[in-house]
Amino acid sequence: MTKKIIIFSLVLLVATVATSLGVYTHWTKKSPAKSCASCHEIENSFTRWAMSSHRDVNCTACHGTALSNGFHSIEEKSRMFFRHFTREKDDPVKLTEAQNIKMIENCRKCHADEFNKWHSSGHSATYEAIFLNEEQNNLEQLNFDCLRCHGMFFEGNIRDLVEPLDTAGPWQLKLPHKKEDPTIPCMACHQIHQQGNLAFTPDHSNPESIFYTRPERRFQGGFYDRHEERFLHASILPDAKIYQYNKQLEWNSDPAQRMCIQCHAPNAMHASGSEDDRTPRGVHEGLSCRSCHQLHSNDARESCRQCHPAISNCNLDVEQMNTTYKDKNSPNNIHFVECGDCHK
Repeated sequence: MTKKIIIFSLVLLVATVATSLGVYTHWTKKSPAKSCASCHEIENSFTRWAMSSHRDVNCTACHGTALSNGFHSIEEKSRMFFRHFTREKDDPVKLTEAQNIKMIENCRKCHADEFNKWHSSGHSATYEAIFLNEEQNNLEQLNFDCLRCHGMFFEGNIRDLVEPLDTAGPWQLKLPHKKEDPTIPCMACHQIHQQGNLAFTPDHSNPESIFYTRPERRFQGGFYDRHEERFLHASILPDAKIYQYNKQLEWNSDPAQRMCIQCHAPNAMHASGSEDDRTPRGVHEGLSCRSCHQLHSNDARESCRQCHPAISNCNLDVEQMNTTYKDKNSPNNIHFVECGDCHK
């Protein structure tokens, strides 16, 4: 009798596991419209996804399944399930910093070129490179506002990350495992659930119409506000007012300019060239960051020749002028150079 009970129990266990795995596999393979969207807590996220350029990408490709992110996934899904039936107000669905960093590899699968450019740029700087920089730390004490641009998704305060908080050092990360983590991941400037159109093949039989039928692409960048804990599209970010002495500089309305100024900002007086401000003035006043810098890589090596002939109107090769374009130690910063800086 005992043997039969054991066999029956084993068969029942195997059947239960097989059924659970079958249901689980079926659920993860279903269209998000019939799976994720069935929970009203995720309805808003689903609606935004359905209108985005990623609407052909299944939710699990980026978010994983209920088991793929280990204990965090199980804990998160269990909490949502419990609150669903207790009707408690649940927090908005957000990715942890670890998930944001892991998301970079998911982005890389489709956006390999953008990833490679980002990886070779200053925006891929790690926690070690930023927060253990002795030269910078000797000049200015680390503070909470550093995390506004370097570590937007960090779940804690500056005291939880670095010690000591002074200008003497030596400094060390209180969380050594974050040493190689990037401080500015993809989601710092991009939002996946963002309205966008899928690319389509134009009518090649009528070449003259291709330009006119191509839809205008909306700039997709923005800024993740650490304090608000939400992504702000560049179109709703404010234009900046930058002053050189008492003169307000001409400001380019390019949405990318509003995004860049969020981190490359002047001091509280909006003084040109102060703090991290790089707003062009002088001969380049009114230019957008994108006029010279490539997105993702920030490369500006081809920028001069985009506007200038080899020989300028003053019969000098602009690429050979004594500016920081040619020599980083030049006293004539390319962002602020004026005619009189080179022509005495």
